[in-house]
Amino acid sequence: MELRELKYFLAVAREESILKAAEALYVSQPNLSRQMKRLEEELGRQLFLRGSRKITLTEAGELLKKRAEEILDLYQKTETELSSPVTEIRGDVYIGGGESYALQIVAKAAFAVREKYPAVKFHLFSGDMAAVMEKLDKGLIDFGIFIEPADLAKYEYLRLPLVDTWGVLMRKDSPLAEKEFVTPEDLWDAPLIRSRHSLDKSIVTDWFQRRSDELNIVATYDLLYNASLLVAEGVGYAVGLEHIINTSGNSELCFRPLSPKLVSHLDIAWKKYQVFPKSAEAFLNELKVRLA
Repeated sequence: MELRELKYFLAVAREESILKAAEALYVSQPNLSRQMKRLEEELGRQLFLRGSRKITLTEAGELLKKRAEEILDLYQKTETELSSPVTEIRGDVYIGGGESYALQIVAKAAFAVREKYPAVKFHLFSGDMAAVMEKLDKGLIDFGIFIEPADLAKYEYLRLPLVDTWGVLMRKDSPLAEKEFVTPEDLWDAPLIRSRHSLDKSIVTDWFQRRSDELNIVATYDLLYNASLLVAEGVGYAVGLEHIINTSGNSELCFRPLSPKLVSHLDIAWKKYQVFPKSAEAFLNELKVRLA
């Protein structure tokens, strides 16, 4: 496979049409059709289901789409790093992580780097632990930020000094809103909205003193903002971290911390023996100074 073929394949997957993809790529439709047929023959797998109205991807096509996007992202990232002048600090820094109030120290370090080196740009990827770890392992991001518990044995990492407090996001007219803290017993029978990350063995599950399948979990989320929309509609109580959703002023939501108190540390990690571009190296150095 060539990079050009992967670009063409992604165009067809995006447009769901050989004709529209050919127009977007400024190539002839017959030529594009031949290349996609040749790609299927090379891989020995059918990639497309050709319907009367549109083209859809087979299971193999979906897998190739994911891998092609990763390959092209990594190629572009590498090309950018290698094309940067050796004596000049410029380029891109890629950081992945979940939602956290404690990320403000990362933001402050990024601001300081930009003050010194205006040609450095930052790209943030939001996702759960598994998604961030996958991108970090594949070199698609330079740094991953993980909320404990996380197995970071295969990485180098720094612990961030701030901690996140766990609690419950709820409507202000909810019965539990009258309480100062929320206990495990308060939530055993309540409709819960849980993050997918906290469903497995975790400090949150341990706090509940119940297995996840023993609780009334009515929805799950990756980003607490999305969960807050469900909370606002009265779907349930969202267990999450403090300071992510603004509950001040006219907000119809409020946040109550857990009791016993539950906090999580955050770590910023990178691959062992990582050779950073100068932009990422400048960011890491700035972060180390601030954490010293």
